[in-house]
Amino acid sequence: MDPIDLNADLGEGFGRWTLTDDDALLAVVTSANVACGFHAGDPSTMRRVCERAVEAGVRIGAQVSYRDLAGFGRRAMDVPPDELADEVTYQIGALAAFATAAGDRVRYVKPHGALYNRVVADEGQAAAVVAGVVRAGGDLPILALPGSAVLACAAEAGLPTVSEGFVDRAYEPDGTLVSRRRPGAVLDDEVAIVDQAVRLARSGEVVAVNGEVVVVRTRSLCLHGDTPGAAALAVAVRRALTEAGATIAPFA
Repeated sequence: MDPIDLNADLGEGFGRWTLTDDDALLAVVTSANVACGFHAGDPSTMRRVCERAVEAGVRIGAQVSYRDLAGFGRRAMDVPPDELADEVTYQIGALAAFATAAGDRVRYVKPHGALYNRVVADEGQAAAVVAGVVRAGGDLPILALPGSAVLACAAEAGLPTVSEGFVDRAYEPDGTLVSRRRPGAVLDDEVAIVDQAVRLARSGEVVAVNGEVVVVRTRSLCLHGDTPGAAALAVAVRRALTEAGATIAPFA
């Protein structure tokens, strides 16, 4: 198997409200998608996660989203491309300050939630995300779904691209994720999650909801930090991958 990265969404709290077990996940993953304040996260949370990521040797990534704190970035929004590009640059810049203060830098960018799903096919929104990334960091890799418009736009702009798979999400036959509005979109069975992780890493395949085998070539596997029992599931996934012969290593 090729080396595989493990990423998780971290810092998804705000003020006194917390969601992800950042410390536990930082002991397992190799890349941290840090919320930048638009769907979750605040300055103190961003600083704390960056500091702990550096201590753990975990790469810091900017998880950018639509401006939607109330909806956790999972509501569909229509944002003008110029405005979206500016907001992407703004989010990366905010996290970059804390990453630098912690002794590292932002290594990559990953869209979140509704924005992530939108830029799979929407070339206008995808181009806006890429424009925002270019303005913020020039050559920052973009982490997204294989075959997505945002990865195509990134490649055209000369940015590195990284494809990811999801160990705890159900797939459609076309390789996209099943909508969270549908039952069974998020996997919660440890055996099923571990099996999907190993299959993705070993053969670049996943079984879609209709039983069809779909090719999903990935360099990174996402472990959702807001899934119940996420930390224990992450430990089980990493253990299974290691036992299967995978080398766990960051892509950036």
